[in-house]
Amino acid sequence: MSSVNDEIIRIAARGDGVTADGRHVAFGVPGDLVQADGALVHGPHHAEPPCRHFPTCGACQLQHADEATLREFVTDRVLNAAAGQGVEPGEVLATHLSPARSRRRATLHGLKVQRGFVLGFREERSSRVVDMHECHVLRPELFALVAPLRQMLTKVAGRHPVDVALTLVDQGVDCAISGVVPEGLEATEALLDFARDHRLARLSVDHGFGMEATWEPEPVTVALSGVPVGFPQGAFLQPTQDGEDVLLSDAKVGVQGAETIIDLFSGLGTFAFGMAGARQTVAVEGARDLSLACRQAAGRAQLPVEAVHRDLFRAPLQPDELARFEAVVLDPPRAGAREQVAALARSPVARVAYISCNPSSWARDAKALIEAGFRLQTLRPVGQFRWSTHVELTSVFLR
Repeated sequence: MSSVNDEIIRIAARGDGVTADGRHVAFGVPGDLVQADGALVHGPHHAEPPCRHFPTCGACQLQHADEATLREFVTDRVLNAAAGQGVEPGEVLATHLSPARSRRRATLHGLKVQRGFVLGFREERSSRVVDMHECHVLRPELFALVAPLRQMLTKVAGRHPVDVALTLVDQGVDCAISGVVPEGLEATEALLDFARDHRLARLSVDHGFGMEATWEPEPVTVALSGVPVGFPQGAFLQPTQDGEDVLLSDAKVGVQGAETIIDLFSGLGTFAFGMAGARQTVAVEGARDLSLACRQAAGRAQLPVEAVHRDLFRAPLQPDELARFEAVVLDPPRAGAREQVAALARSPVARVAYISCNPSSWARDAKALIEAGFRLQTLRPVGQFRWSTHVELTSVFLR
């Protein structure tokens, strides 16, 4: 008989099951029992993984967990990060999980081998590529290109590793390939035939000097709050449409009533265009091409969105600059926004909607805001990367 210490009680940050005495067990979920010989006896929350590539494929770590356990994992990651910094939310909103086959962007890896070409995600903690023949996270429009890509790359790829970035845009699929240098007319024609036959929105190839579009029948755009925005090579887009909708909805609630809003680390304007009903919305972004795309889209749509190019890591907005705005939207990279938050804490701004893709850096920044007099009104855990250990969140701070 197993003792209570042999029961899995939670899932650790990297996906292992953990017993009450701290033992880590691969592929354990709460309710599973670990026998004396190390064998795992599945409990009521252990699910049958839907994909043949699990657990080898590194895209998913938690396909063996049922829906309730996935939700609990995402929730606990966020709440534990907050508790670790002494941050207490006024209200924890319902955790959002993106459904299966909802990922609209992904980078696949490939390599020419003796038997042809392997293409897919890498194995967990390895450079080996899993040859993808099914996928339960990608949108069907993206997965439909995997087999044709494999066939085409068998003809044109050399012996160097290949990366293929796929993104679903307004016009179809944007495909960017690096690691392939087409040699001769036949290879070039194979690439163009592939783009035409599969009606790609854009096909770009990096010949070693940066991405160059070789096929783009019309300018590629993504719709952000109904506004078509030009999509530069490699631009950031939220991984799922449903996730973007939740993040934007929470941010809008957080700044509701504000007439002047500034969106920091704004990218293409995912949040700024959603706030366009305010009298003034300023979108600040450090990548010049993203800022320019935002500015041009706002101009075409005649919206009161002003795009500003500025590196917020090197030159964060200062308290006197922030004083012009009633509310701030903050969506920094994984490192968080330590310096910008420090300036924000010293400013008179009273409303902050903070979106994060890293609970740890968010919790550090949240503590700084609370020490400056803010209170954490709402907190929502978000799992856009289904069956992954990657967790996001939305939060609203008021003072």
